[in-house]
Amino acid sequence: MTTPESYGQFGQTLAFAERTLTEVLRRHLAQRGIVPETWYALKLIATQGPGLSRRTLTDNLARSRSLDPDSTSTLLVRLEAEGLIRGEMEVDLTEDGGILYRSLQEFVTRPTAELLNHFAIDDINTTVRTLQGITQRALEDLEVAN
Repeated sequence: MTTPESYGQFGQTLAFAERTLTEVLRRHLAQRGIVPETWYALKLIATQGPGLSRRTLTDNLARSRSLDPDSTSTLLVRLEAEGLIRGEMEVDLTEDGGILYRSLQEFVTRPTAELLNHFAIDDINTTVRTLQGITQRALEDLEVAN
């Protein structure tokens, strides 16, 4: 069985895309004085809550490129001190956190739409489904290996 050339390009292409899009996001959020880690945390809580366990949130954030367990803990303490999140065992957005999340969601959606509008929606949908499927398969493989 021959391996398609695109298999060999996949990882590097994905890594470059992630790096570039993260830099674009970082610069865009900086206009609002927000770091991506704050956005990631608020988005996880908003989309996986209410009642998202602190452990799940911490584990998800600590596995990102820019956070580890210590910096995740610092981030969550800061977000609590700023009145954006609350909860010991289960974390939720405060009213102010919800307002900030919705504001940032609109702020981030605009440049995302501008970028994606250059591509056919069917291609975007296929890419999203493919990446979700690859992620799920890789997670299953990791679980089997552990």
